[in-house]
Formats: sequence, structure tokens, C-alpha cells
Amino acid sequence: MKFLFDSDTWQEIYGSIRKNKVRTIITIIGVLWGIFLLVVLLGAARGMENGFKKVFGDFATNSVFVWTQRTDTPFKGFQKGRRFRLDMNDINALQSEYKDEIKLLAPRNQTNNLIIHDFKSGNFQVSGDYPVLDQIQKKKLISGRFINQNDILSYAKVTVISEDMYKQLFDKDEEAIGVYIKINGINYKIVGVYGPSNGIDLDGDTAYIPFSTFKKVYNRANKIDWMVITAAEGVDIEQLESDVLLTLKSLHKVHPEDERAFGSFNLGTQIAKFMGFLTGMQFLVWFVGIGTLIAGVFAIGNILLITVKERTKEIGIRRALGATPKSIRQQIILESVFLTTVAGMLGIVFGGFILFIIDSTVGSGEDAALVNPTVNIPIIFIAFATLIFLGTLIGLIPAHMATVVKPIEALREE
Repeated sequence: MKFLFDSDTWQEIYGSIRKNKVRTIITIIGVLWGIFLLVVLLGAARGMENGFKKVFGDFATNSVFVWTQRTDTPFKGFQKGRRFRLDMNDINALQSEYKDEIKLLAPRNQTNNLIIHDFKSGNFQVSGDYPVLDQIQKKKLISGRFINQNDILSYAKVTVISEDMYKQLFDKDEEAIGVYIKINGINYKIVGVYGPSNGIDLDGDTAYIPFSTFKKVYNRANKIDWMVITAAEGVDIEQLESDVLLTLKSLHKVHPEDERAFGSFNLGTQIAKFMGFLTGMQFLVWFVGIGTLIAGVFAIGNILLITVKERTKEIGIRRALGATPKSIRQQIILESVFLTTVAGMLGIVFGGFILFIIDSTVGSGEDAALVNPTVNIPIIFIAFATLIFLGTLIGLIPAHMATVVKPIEALREE
């Protein structure tokens, strides 16, 4: 380690770099570009991932939505084109048959109605729901609470409205919690106000009322409009969707191969596809970044080989004066590591600066495509350490070439 603190060692490195300024700058830029590209691409990939997570917010992503349509195949005496409805018997059957596979199951009913408060009104969606909906898509409550089980059991005429609905129906700073509004001519007590979702929002501006109340008021009996199913951890959501649809076809006497009787949207499958795309992109980023790093490091090795060739006579003189092969080897390797380190640090700094600019410009706002494009510090350390390791390895080649030069032959070199 003594040679690291030897001023003569660093003077020789400085002299070598000074003699080949243009060559050295080009070499540094090659390595700098490699780690710069790696940092920026990894940051952009992370920004895309964060943006994707923002879109889905607190939504239970391993979910599938199911509703009914028209049958496409005659079956058991029923004609093609038959319409039918889901009902609570379906919910009970699914909960019983797939109790281990299904984590959350929410039957839903919805309609549009005029909502009035004093002399202000608006036409909004009204949704009859169970408290479980708040677990599937967490509501950002500004005040009050969401529907609870007591509301369901007591057929309570309570509602939870959105912030935009509040602004349209109430004066500024007017208290909403505990106030009654009219939905379809019936008074409902406001028990909660929720804000915009961080990501995907199924309903938009909706007044939520207890499922039991909705069923009674709108005379829906046992019928439901659609359902949301969230799979338990580790369950294949695509297989669960297939099994659920097959069960529902059996319950409603629909042909097993009828593909149009039920509509469904598998959110979990779509997310899995996108996550696979992100994984592939990250692999490509590492491949391109490391490939560029290696190319830059090889450029350093080539430059040092040329330098050794140009300094053959100097090396011969040093050998004749008593310099050991070890000291010459250390000199060349240290020069390689020094150039690699400087280039790596500059690349990381410039990469971080570009990510900062990206975050400040296109990384903010509701529609931002890249959200908080950053790179984890441990990954930076790993990339930097890999760069230094490669710089050391590549320095061994010119270092070896320098030590095999015989003093007599070196002194004859013109």
C-alpha cells in the first residue's frame, strides 16, 4: 500500500495522462458513458415502475371483474341470446367452493340518480356496496368513515360521497358529515367524504350506500350487477377466473363453451404482463449498460498498452536503475484504476443530474409517465465496484507487458 501514497507514483501517472490528453479524455468519456447510461436507464425503468404502481394506487391488483351478457349457445332448452343476472346465491356458492382461493369477494349494484342538497343538485352514480369494497380499493377518506357492517345489518340510509360531489352540492367550508341529502327522493345521512384515488378508480364520483339498503330501495331482490373477486396470495388469478366462470355457467345453465355469456376482466393477468415487460426491460438495461461499461474498460486497456509501448525506453531505464517488476506492475494497474474511478464517478454524477432533471420536468403531475426515477444506492455501489474490478483486471494486461520488457532491449528501443 506504500506506493499509493508515494508522490513519485502519482507524478508519473499525471505525466502519462498529460502527454496523452486527448486520448485520455476520449477513454474517460467511453467509461463515463457506460455507467451514465446504466444509471439513467435504471432510473427510467424505476420511474416507469413507480408510475405503474401509482396508476393502480391502493387497488387490490390480483383481482378479476365478472358480469353477465347474452348467451351465444343454446343449452338445456334455453335459446341463444338469453339474458340473465348474477345473484347472491352465486356469491354464496363461490365463497363456499373457493374459500381458500378467494381472499375478497364484493357483489355490487349500481344506478344513476339525481342527488339534491338544499337548492343544489347533480346526477351521480349511486352504488350499493359492502364494507369489503374498501379493502379492494382503499378510499382516501377526507372526513368521516366508509360503510360498515352495522349499516348493512340495519339497512341504514347512510352514504359516503366524493369530494367533487361535496363541492357541487355544498357551499365552501360547509359541514357535510351528519347532513342529509336526497337520493332518488329519499333522505340519506352523509357519514363520509372521500378524495380522489391515487391511481385506478372504478367508480369516479359515486355515492356509496349499504348494499342491503340499495337492494331494498331499488327492489333488486337477490340480483346483483357485477362482482369483484380478489385472489388469495399465491393463487393463480387466471386459473381462478376460469374456474369461477365455469362454476357460474353451471349455476345458470349456460353451455360450458359459451364464451359470450359472461364478461370478465382479469386485472391480475394484465398487471403480470406489464411486470414481465418491466423485468425484460430491466434485463436489457443491465445488458446494455454492462456491455457499454466493458467496452469502455477495454478502451482503457488499449490506451495503456499504447502507453506502455511508448514508454518502453523509460521502463527500461527504470528497470536498469533497480525498479522491480512489481513496482512497474503496480504503477500501470494504479493508472488503470485511477482512470476507471474518475470516469465512473463522473458518470454517476452526470447520470444522477439527468435523473433529477427528468424528475423535475416530466416526473411530476397527475399524468407523469416517470415517477421518482431513481436508482438504489446499493445498485450504484455494485456497479461502481464492478467497474473498479474490471479496471483492475484490464490493467493487468499492459502491466504484464511492461514487466516482461528486458532492460537491455528497452534501452535499444528508439
